[in-house]
Amino acid sequence: MKKAAIISGKILLGVVAFFAIYLAAAFIASRITISKTEGAAEDIAIYIKSNGVHTDIVVPVRTPQIDWSREVLFANTGLRDTASQYLALGWGDKGFYLNTPTWADLKFSTAFNAAFGLSTTAIHATYYKAMTEGAQCRKMLISREQYASLITFMRSSFQADASGHLVNIITKANYGISDAFYEAKGRYSLFYTCNTWANSALKACGQRCCLWTIFDTPIFAKYSPG
Repeated sequence: MKKAAIISGKILLGVVAFFAIYLAAAFIASRITISKTEGAAEDIAIYIKSNGVHTDIVVPVRTPQIDWSREVLFANTGLRDTASQYLALGWGDKGFYLNTPTWADLKFSTAFNAAFGLSTTAIHATYYKAMTEGAQCRKMLISREQYASLITFMRSSFQADASGHLVNIITKANYGISDAFYEAKGRYSLFYTCNTWANSALKACGQRCCLWTIFDTPIFAKYSPG
């Protein structure tokens, strides 16, 4: 019994030490800023948008470079509003998205699988008619070349079928009438979260971002007024 208690204590101490180091690394890395590429034209407005936990990247529905509505179909949403001007895309764990409408619904299995990369991922796509800047919605202007890099990053996050079409997830777990879910590539984990993905998207198109972050707050701190 004594030996078992000693082993259990060492395991517990190891777990505590791991998470202490993990959170310390996340704190430090999120405060190291990757600077914006200077001298780029300001052709296209994009946004970062948070619900307080999760960051979306918001892009125009249509530009000369891409019409997202041809791939992320209006018909896959309940509203089917073709007048929408903006599309918010967020990447994350499929179990969280589809099976956890509130924190009260979170199951240990869902959290465990997400934390250790054992489940699949999805992209949550939401259409908006307009965007309003605020504490949880920040605007930035990027060049056409930077937007091309962002398009490449975001499209590479979707799964496609044999015909090259994005794979819509048929579900009743939608958050509203203007959104839909799509199969995604990659694995969610303790080290690569929904906010890590959004931060990587900003990094891909030369915008100010964190060296690494698992949370949304450090991203928005880079865009605080003043």
